[in-house]
Amino acid sequence: MRILLLTTHLNLGGIGVYVLSLAKGLLQKGHQVFVVSSGGDLVALLESFGVNHLAVDIKTKSEISPKVILARKQIARIIKGKNIDIIHAHTRVTQVLAHLVSKKTGVPYVTTCHGFFKRRMFRRIFPCWGSRSIAISEAVREHLVNDFGVRKENIAVVHNGVEIEKFSPDKFSQPQKDELRRNYGLKSGRPVIGTVARLSSVKGQRYLILAMKRILKDNPAAQLLLVGDGPEKDRLVQQVEELGIEDKVFFVPPTLDISAPLSIMEVFVFPSLLEGLGLAIIEAQAMGLPVVATDVGGIYTLVKDGVNGFLVHPKEPDALAEAILKLLRDKKLAERFGAQARIQAGRKFNLKQMVEGIERVYREILKQ
Repeated sequence: MRILLLTTHLNLGGIGVYVLSLAKGLLQKGHQVFVVSSGGDLVALLESFGVNHLAVDIKTKSEISPKVILARKQIARIIKGKNIDIIHAHTRVTQVLAHLVSKKTGVPYVTTCHGFFKRRMFRRIFPCWGSRSIAISEAVREHLVNDFGVRKENIAVVHNGVEIEKFSPDKFSQPQKDELRRNYGLKSGRPVIGTVARLSSVKGQRYLILAMKRILKDNPAAQLLLVGDGPEKDRLVQQVEELGIEDKVFFVPPTLDISAPLSIMEVFVFPSLLEGLGLAIIEAQAMGLPVVATDVGGIYTLVKDGVNGFLVHPKEPDALAEAILKLLRDKKLAERFGAQARIQAGRKFNLKQMVEGIERVYREILKQ
């Protein structure tokens, strides 16, 4: 198949990493893959895999932006010139763009729904879900059915997947871990609680910081590592300073090799307020980490309470703190949870399964 993946940008983050991994996996399966985006941090890596990246200025958050109309002709020419068989859109802007281009060229399109959407009027009157919608979890599928009236039979659930071989508890030696700690400003020999996510209000880092204040009363040696960047950073830094725990909380920018910061964590925490599935959770589990997460969206698909981690209610710092402390106090429990998490990631959430699931969706549409 000749496949065109459409995304607004290719920056570090959930959708960018998803498109990068999908493109690589499809290429390895023998397909010809083209990615159209406005560019970003991941373009060079994408091209190093042998995937063709075509830059089109579609960097906008508005589906009615003039950029969408201007890009339509450009992308239609790409589709005809490259003999594209199927279009796959990954953001709201590119869903609309894929719909317009599909009408112009006759090439079918699918969309991946990476999370939950606000019920804005324009989305309801101009849905653009494609010939088939791919939901990353059962929770996202129910959201599409209940909130937007998408027919259940037009939705395929394909969970996110990671390259398991890139994640291993033994990937880094102790000297390498010590160096990573020094680079991040962490003290050696002290437990590290960590999270990886964009620094935005919906990710709930402020509740984890409040939990950290409580954790330090019980375990003064604990350290918190926040990996990510985003609009909430200044507010979160201010919160840390107001709580007087700035020597215990460390902010580091996102990195492509997320296994590096994960390798020095004892507990991974995901305090999100709304989440389709949680790619970072899968990555942490593949590294053999126990996870404490909020019971929202599709997270229950990954974190089995009392089996490979703990689930708590969102916006409850005390509950977060208590769950984290249980794992810091009981190393055998943490190790058991981590081992179960890694087994689950390898069996159910690997990249090969994700690519094969999406490939099936493509084939079904092309048969129709």
